[in-house]
Amino acid sequence: MDENFKMVAKTFYGFEDVLSKELLKLGAQKIEKGSRSVSFYGDKGFLYKANLSLRTAIKILKPIKSFKFKDQDDFYNKIYKIEWEKYLDKGGSFLVNSIVFHSEMFNHSQYVSQKAKDAVVDRFRDIFKKRPDVDLKHPDLRINIHINRNSCNVSLDSSGESLHKRGYKAFGTVAPINEILAAGIVLMSGWKADSDFLDPMCGGGTILIEAAMIACNMAPNLNRNEFAFEKWKDWDEDLFDLIEKSVLNKIIKFDHKIIGYDISGGVIKKAKENIKNAELEIDISVEKMDFFTTSKEEDSKLHILFNPPYDKRISYDIKQMYTSIGDTLKNNYTNSNAWLITSNIEALKHIALHPSKKIKLYNSNLEARLVNYEIYKGSKKEKNPR
Repeated sequence: MDENFKMVAKTFYGFEDVLSKELLKLGAQKIEKGSRSVSFYGDKGFLYKANLSLRTAIKILKPIKSFKFKDQDDFYNKIYKIEWEKYLDKGGSFLVNSIVFHSEMFNHSQYVSQKAKDAVVDRFRDIFKKRPDVDLKHPDLRINIHINRNSCNVSLDSSGESLHKRGYKAFGTVAPINEILAAGIVLMSGWKADSDFLDPMCGGGTILIEAAMIACNMAPNLNRNEFAFEKWKDWDEDLFDLIEKSVLNKIIKFDHKIIGYDISGGVIKKAKENIKNAELEIDISVEKMDFFTTSKEEDSKLHILFNPPYDKRISYDIKQMYTSIGDTLKNNYTNSNAWLITSNIEALKHIALHPSKKIKLYNSNLEARLVNYEIYKGSKKEKNPR
């Protein structure tokens, strides 16, 4: 049986709690939250399961060495001394990605990557008289280096491309939402798959697809073409197949509706194609509809989550749009739990509803707010009598 080892899941700002809960539910051990990351322990099979199953992880790293260095030569020497032949064949290929914070010795991540690359190549050349190649697209080994001041963490990247690339998105839209962000806000909104779900401005359908996968307990990365660990020297295809089968067997039936509207017929066509690629046509329905002319059934419970336009890339009067959002929710969607995410924080004032919750997040590099409005009939006093 494989021994447990430390892993680090990278995530977005504000998603550390959500990711920790995912890991706990998945069976991870020794979970510790960091900044934009969560560390945990598991075996090789768990590494495979984490890559398949985690909704809010960007990458899963396997740390192999941590050290402090005095200068650039010391950094080179310590990278050189790592037994890279344990992880990479002499005729193989590799890629180094680096991140640098607050370092007086290195002011550019690309220079760190170059220095580390030289150390790896020189070690192989000295030992085997042959050097591995650098491959920017499909390397056998992806090396991740994180420097903070004079501390260095060296890890193997088990994921490869970011885990937001689920494999279902054939078509994007003008301002698409990242899959990890979409899954994270569905989980943050507290939806328990116990009611109908609506995205009234669904775009390419990302929020709908991530919500459906959560409702069906479907692992998000089953449709992904490739993980970096499939090229590792210890790759165990039989174990992966076993883990994948176990994950597939946990998919469940969902009894409520997941619905999407968009005002553009062309966008709805793209959403349908993405939904088809995710194999979720049975669980999601989308229609060409103007949200501002819609309403819900009086007595039905509804969970709403959407990402309305917020900037100049989309030609709307933002003030008027956000005013209309507030009016439509208040007048047409009573008995609803409504959530929206926006990077136009000023525009939220025009909704003119009192938020129950407001959570700071980032949409790409833009500061954003995930906001909750509880929509009910009558006054707050009538809803919560003393």
